Amino acid sequence: MTIKKSILGIDPGSNVMGYGILNVVDKKTTIATMGIITPGKYKTHYEKLKYIFDRVLSVIEEYKPDEVALEAPFYGKNVQSMLKLGRAQGVAMAAALQHGLPIFEYAPLKVKQAITGMGRASKEQVAYFLQKMYGIENLPKALDATDAVAVAFCHWLQSNRPKQQKEFRNWEDFIRKNPGRVK
Repeated sequence: MTIKKSILGIDPGSNVMGYGILNVVDKKTTIATMGIITPGKYKTHYEKLKYIFDRVLSVIEEYKPDEVALEAPFYGKNVQSMLKLGRAQGVAMAAALQHGLPIFEYAPLKVKQAITGMGRASKEQVAYFLQKMYGIENLPKALDATDAVAVAFCHWLQSNRPKQQKEFRNWEDFIRKNPGRVK
């Protein structure tokens, strides 16, 4: 059975936002597109947010993804930067919600680990692994685009993980819920 799915991955940023579309057919993934959104020519933060919203909408309308995966903001020391990043992520989410798309968030460590096996990998290492996986000849200058593809790939991996049927708090809980399995 052929399953077709398209995932929009977003690496949020208020100055540079990466996006990537990953197409899935059966268990094979291909990159449909990747790029960056740079609202640098706008002077106010609000104009930048409107530009980000409009560009994410246009990507959604052009590629018609089924799901959206975003990298969750990491916690930094600069509160103002975190607020701006959160706002950029929020307008990207609003664009997805306007089209009724489900949204999934992943921590940066989880995304990097999904691609490289190392949660503390650099942007360059993530790009290198994607380049080898997909045979990308020329990497984009702004690695936010490859980070966005990595977010989409991480989501694809997570959505294909077998679901645990039961979760247990500890061994006592397991034994209580499975008396026939313990001798």
